[in-house]
Amino acid sequence: MGKISDRVSSFRVWTTNGAIEGKGSRIVVIGAGAAGTMAAIFAASAGAETVLLERTRDGGRKILISGGGRCNILPARIDESRFVTDSSLHVLHKLVRSWPLHEQMAFFEGEVGIPLVEETESGKLFPATGRARDVRDRLLALARQRGVTLLTNTVVTGFAPSGRGWRIDRQGQEALHADAVIVATGGLSVPATGSDGGGLRGAEQLGHTVRQTYPALTPLTATPAPFGELAGISLPVTLTARAGKMAATATGGFLFTHGGYSGPAVLDVSHIAVRSRTETSSPARIVVRWTPLNEKDWESALRPRGARTVLGVLSAELPDRLARALLEVAGVERGRPLSNLSRDERLRLIETLVRGVLPWTGDEGYRKAEVTGGGVSLSEIDPRTMESRKHKGLFLCGEMLDAFGPIGGYNFFWAWATGRAAGLGAAQMTS
Repeated sequence: MGKISDRVSSFRVWTTNGAIEGKGSRIVVIGAGAAGTMAAIFAASAGAETVLLERTRDGGRKILISGGGRCNILPARIDESRFVTDSSLHVLHKLVRSWPLHEQMAFFEGEVGIPLVEETESGKLFPATGRARDVRDRLLALARQRGVTLLTNTVVTGFAPSGRGWRIDRQGQEALHADAVIVATGGLSVPATGSDGGGLRGAEQLGHTVRQTYPALTPLTATPAPFGELAGISLPVTLTARAGKMAATATGGFLFTHGGYSGPAVLDVSHIAVRSRTETSSPARIVVRWTPLNEKDWESALRPRGARTVLGVLSAELPDRLARALLEVAGVERGRPLSNLSRDERLRLIETLVRGVLPWTGDEGYRKAEVTGGGVSLSEIDPRTMESRKHKGLFLCGEMLDAFGPIGGYNFFWAWATGRAAGLGAAQMTS
């Protein structure tokens, strides 16, 4: 970004609504997504003059598309061991515990004014209205109420130290100057929402270690699709993905698609598959347990009883079309009576049902990834304030950090927690 001139005391902001003149901003937050909006709310609540910049015309677009348009605000319970990072686990745990779940729930219901309801079968918390737009709009409304100035259609092209503060360069507009800058620009996932990795590039240019980024929580593909005819079938399964020393197991929904697989269980292990393509000598091996039944359960179920067939037994536990497909994989005739099932056939079938190999060849990438894996090393961030250990007055939060959680509100929990810490930390530093 080159040499930046010294800090000045005033600025002029141009938006689609015209010009806004003001004194030098104390804190500038880049990115009006989940983490950035939360950072702005808490910075302004602590008394700091706060400007929130957003490259799109409205902001919070990932909030709008989350949870199928319902916005899974939070998980009903937190298991911090389910977060993934290549950075310091000690720092990760400090960040996860910095704003406990019950306090976040109280904030949304009490201060944002969004009653939460639990979807008990999934352990997810949603707004009672079932509308993601309500979450985005009420967060931005709270930010404005607390005194935040929101500037949309503002593309940040760089940020760098300048004098005693920071200069934030903008495309086609004058630079802004601040005592502190909070970068909450997200990663590379769902680029259609405005994510382009600019914050990560800026942090790297300033000397931060950015661990290799990759699409996480993304659907997997299989070409040719061995189960393409099963598209639309869904069921709960347990998946385990292994590649070298990396491994992940998830139990949850599984969906057959025309080109592969999706659903929470697939998304939660997809990072192992994605990383295996570039980091290990062979692709990840993914095995699936198609039902809650284990080997002994299936051995009992497949014992000869009357004139029952193997298809009849499997169809009692699985969708009929899937049962037929798995029998074909195991090499067992679907109409075979249990009394005629050989020992080898029984063993092959049980192996397919309990530890069946799931063929896959690729993934949907950032286009459909829920989050970005990798990012700025956690060891380079002060976990109390989110301030950079390399540059005073630089605060980083949200998806651009090297951590993500599973499907189910974990990544919003992370965004809310790290955004709040960054807002409070920046306000404290500039007070």
